[in-house]
Amino acid sequence: MKKKVLFCATVDYHFVKFHLPYLKWFKEEGWEVHVAASGGLELPYVDEKFSLPIVRSPFRQSNLQAYRELKAIMKQHHYSIIHCHTPMGGVLTRLAARKERKLGAHVLYTAHGFHFYKGAPLLHWLIYYPIEWLLSRYTDCLITINSEDYLLARTHPFRSKTVEYVPGVGVDLERFQPISEQTKQHLRAALGYKPGDFLLFYAAEFNKNKNQQLIIKALSLLKTDVPHARLLLAGEGSLREWCMEQAKVYGIAHKVEFLGYREHIEDYLKICDLAVASSFREGLPVNVMEAMACGLPLLASKNRGHNELIENGQNGFIVNPRDYQLFASRLLQLAHSVHLRRKMGKKSLESVQRFSIPSIRSRLIKIYSRYMQREAKVNEQNRREELG
Repeated sequence: MKKKVLFCATVDYHFVKFHLPYLKWFKEEGWEVHVAASGGLELPYVDEKFSLPIVRSPFRQSNLQAYRELKAIMKQHHYSIIHCHTPMGGVLTRLAARKERKLGAHVLYTAHGFHFYKGAPLLHWLIYYPIEWLLSRYTDCLITINSEDYLLARTHPFRSKTVEYVPGVGVDLERFQPISEQTKQHLRAALGYKPGDFLLFYAAEFNKNKNQQLIIKALSLLKTDVPHARLLLAGEGSLREWCMEQAKVYGIAHKVEFLGYREHIEDYLKICDLAVASSFREGLPVNVMEAMACGLPLLASKNRGHNELIENGQNGFIVNPRDYQLFASRLLQLAHSVHLRRKMGKKSLESVQRFSIPSIRSRLIKIYSRYMQREAKVNEQNRREELG
């Protein structure tokens, strides 16, 4: 009988974006791969997909139904490994898997950035830390994606059996890579941009945390100093309309392009001069790594995820997420120096190599293999006991 692995998250797009290489690896190892999340996407390398009514808000009744369905799924299939992601996916899965752990299942949880961290509001520590502490007792392996979270998990009394550090999910260095200047200008023209445009790019959901208004306010200070600047904002979200109004209020609506959801953002990264990021909180942002892989300098807000990827003054600049004046000053500095942008872009390209998919894949495989070996030992012991 094939061994089975279950991947769980809040939404199925999470697996499309981040985890297909690992689903594929389990298939290649001869395992049966199951996925549970909300959404109706068809996923490759998956033998069975369960659509659950999980939502991000912890206070929705549908999450209770998702918990019940998860318990039933686990009881039916007896998974050897269960790997959960995202806050709600992690909570519901670990609660639902308590009985299965007693029967031998190994439960792994990847924390894509704790909500409690240095400088986080006290309320976050009062709410989220106790939840993670309680759930850690139902976690065989807690995987953290940045060094700050790893240190926190190792020094605080979490009760997970092991804590690992795996820096993110990996970036595809074949898909995201620099292009020649000639190709860049050709692609710019194809997308409707001029050779002299100074293009800034940020791909993020429009919500309070992503803080797009920082960039909009900063750009408004440079109307005359950087007249050809254009800010390209990709993504959807509840604050998209509000950000569009802010661009009008600050008189730069003609300089800001709201791209909506774009599947091939590499086409935009490759033609841009600078990648910007303004969030208050990040675990280890893939959008920044993708920009680095395209050889771009970075101008970003200060948080643990950005701090992990950007060395201030080397491959970019980091500023306080509320200091739009300093953000504008750094933006002006980068806009006026092609040499500085090239120097920082080269450093970005060098630094991102350790975050490649092959590098991250090898680290995750070591973790998975450890639990596979334990499963094999248990099976061998059971077989010996049966033979008497």
